[in-house]
Amino acid sequence: MSPQLRAYLAFSHISGPLWRLAHRRRLKQGKETPERLPEKYGQYSQKRPEGTLLWFHALSVGESLALVPLIERALEDMPGAHVLLTTSTATSAVALSNVALPGRCIHVLLPIDTPRATRRFLDHWRPDLAAFSELDFWPRLMVETHRRGVPMVLINSRLPEKNLASRKRMGPAMRDILGLFDRMLVQDANSYERFRQLGADKGRISVVGALKAAARPLPADEAELTALEAAIGPRPVWLAAATWGSEDPIMVAAHRMVREAVPGALLVIAPRHVRDGDAAEAEARAVFAHVRRRSRGEMPDADTEVYLADTIGEMGLWYRIAPVSFIGHSLDPKGEGLEGKNPFEAAALGSAILHGPGVSYFSESYEALAAAGAARLVGDAESLAGEVVRLFDAEARWPMREGASKVIAARKGVLENTWTLLRRALER
Repeated sequence: MSPQLRAYLAFSHISGPLWRLAHRRRLKQGKETPERLPEKYGQYSQKRPEGTLLWFHALSVGESLALVPLIERALEDMPGAHVLLTTSTATSAVALSNVALPGRCIHVLLPIDTPRATRRFLDHWRPDLAAFSELDFWPRLMVETHRRGVPMVLINSRLPEKNLASRKRMGPAMRDILGLFDRMLVQDANSYERFRQLGADKGRISVVGALKAAARPLPADEAELTALEAAIGPRPVWLAAATWGSEDPIMVAAHRMVREAVPGALLVIAPRHVRDGDAAEAEARAVFAHVRRRSRGEMPDADTEVYLADTIGEMGLWYRIAPVSFIGHSLDPKGEGLEGKNPFEAAALGSAILHGPGVSYFSESYEALAAAGAARLVGDAESLAGEVVRLFDAEARWPMREGASKVIAARKGVLENTWTLLRRALER
């Protein structure tokens, strides 16, 4: 074990007070749910179910939703098994409460990375397999899980070029952590090579593809969808999804041009973080007189020019309402290093995809969609507005929808391949 990892593990013994201090601050800020917080310290109201327990972990909302079809596949194949799904954020708990998780799937929050909390977690749940999505893992938990002989698999993982340097700075500690995994299932060939550069054993790495391409469409409340469709009527709608704060002025500027061409058009802005709702509203009100906001319980009316969808767990509504979507976190006017968001949520619901150049986290996905004519690159407000107006025409959107459907169909094998490799790890 490297000195760096030893030092971290030693620090984890005394880090408890720092975790408690951070959680008190986050509770005051509304970033934690009081009734769920004990789970982060290894305290649970549910008992461990009898039989095989498969443990899946994902960081937050998007990553956890991408695991749902895989969890369903696992439970279908193993009728007597149960699944424990852990996530790290309060927003993921809210979003998953709106999703119909399988009946044999239990969701709890990941424990903090102290010896006491991680051991409580493992003592209580006693998992038979641990599958960690992407690259969200904590060293103390990884080491404790490995020490108990639990098969460990890294799934749906990718490593963009810009993240390689920061991972390399972890040096031997990163190599030690990757060495704990029985298998590493990565999304693309570039990630395979970068994992090798970090010291991972190439015999344990497999290129499988992105699970998000095989994820089921985001859910939507039918009553809410019907009410929104009635309130909006036949007006053309476009969506700015998962926008970063610096992108909102561009969305507003683009919408002003859109409305010059199509006077009745409505823009729905769904910011990446609901805490950015105030700033997004201020940007919209600086240009438009009629702005309404979802978090205040307001519905769009005939005069609404911009509708701010600043709520959690409702993206399925907005992709269904908007036939054209700009996928945010991809225009980077301030050079903040934005790296894109998952395009398949929009593709699965037939919304035409527009995006900026900053998509390094999902480069392989966007390349595949672009090659199929299913996604278009924009660079500023003017080009965004032009594409939105063009795509208000259903005939212009049709080739993009067809292309996206073909890409999604071609990637359905990712789900089956991932589960096959997980099953083999469990059996070994």
